[in-house]
Amino acid sequence: MKKTKRSQPNGITVGMISIIFISVAIVLILTMIKIYLSNQIYYESKKVNSIQGEVDALKAEKVLLQQNVEALKFKNRVTNTIFAIDEEIE
Repeated sequence: MKKTKRSQPNGITVGMISIIFISVAIVLILTMIKIYLSNQIYYESKKVNSIQGEVDALKAEKVLLQQNVEALKFKNRVTNTIFAIDEEIE
């Protein structure tokens, strides 16, 4: 009797299909994680940009207020000097 070798199946096996499904699941999970993190970074950067705009506006307002205070100080010094001169004359 002749011994014949058993031939290996040449088609797609259940193991191959399970490996493909596991690979696809891993890729989908990693992709969903990346999309979630990208969205979170986007929304946080929008908040940061909004707050930065408010900070810039407040800094500009601070400069204007400091200029107004300096102008009022100057006006007050000039006015006090005029009153002091008027009191000396009278």
